[in-house]
Amino acid sequence: MTVSSALPRVLLSRGALDRAARALVAPGARVDLRHDGFGHGAADVLAVLAEAGVTDVIVDPADVAAASAHADLSVQTDGEADVDPAALFGIPDAAVQAPREPVMSLQGRVLSTKSLRAGEAVSYGYTHRAADDTRVALVTGGYAQGIPRILGNRVRVGIGDRMLPIVGRIAMDVCVVDLEGGEVDDGAPVVYFGGRGGARDGLAGWSAVSGLTPLEIAVVIGRHGQKEWTA
Repeated sequence: MTVSSALPRVLLSRGALDRAARALVAPGARVDLRHDGFGHGAADVLAVLAEAGVTDVIVDPADVAAASAHADLSVQTDGEADVDPAALFGIPDAAVQAPREPVMSLQGRVLSTKSLRAGEAVSYGYTHRAADDTRVALVTGGYAQGIPRILGNRVRVGIGDRMLPIVGRIAMDVCVVDLEGGEVDDGAPVVYFGGRGGARDGLAGWSAVSGLTPLEIAVVIGRHGQKEWTA
């Protein structure tokens, strides 16, 4: 299996953020955009929220200049917010699924596939051995991009219309997914969380396994990944 330096993408939906802001933020309500907009990128989030009519924001000191560039925004660096950032960004918690569509989605791609015979193991430490003959896919995305290593053998990702398990330990830039008897093409997209398919609320499962809150995970993913805004 050939390892590539290609990294997963952090896809961010302007439309989802705009719809959430217009639905959730009342006139004069204060929005918390600290922690670089909870990993979504404060500068880009500020632009979307300003267009949606948001007038009051809390930002990190490093983002005051970006916020002040929007003349209609009242900018604070501390205080309490009136809008739950998890609701604004469509981030689920471990018990309740997100009420709105997620703004953030983490997507990798299949680098290559290979057969794995019953009893053969994958990844460092051989923490997973195949119970039956199968095929596995090497997928972009690892702990260097903020995916917690503890998720190996514990969560599933979306490939096509199937939710398939990550098997073995998560490596620095890649992980292995059991195709469970299916086939995929090299280059096929892999959805870790977000989007509109079965992985939509995957951050809730990640939180339950890792002990981190979904917002904490989003911050880490956003800071480590290659962000790309979409419609």
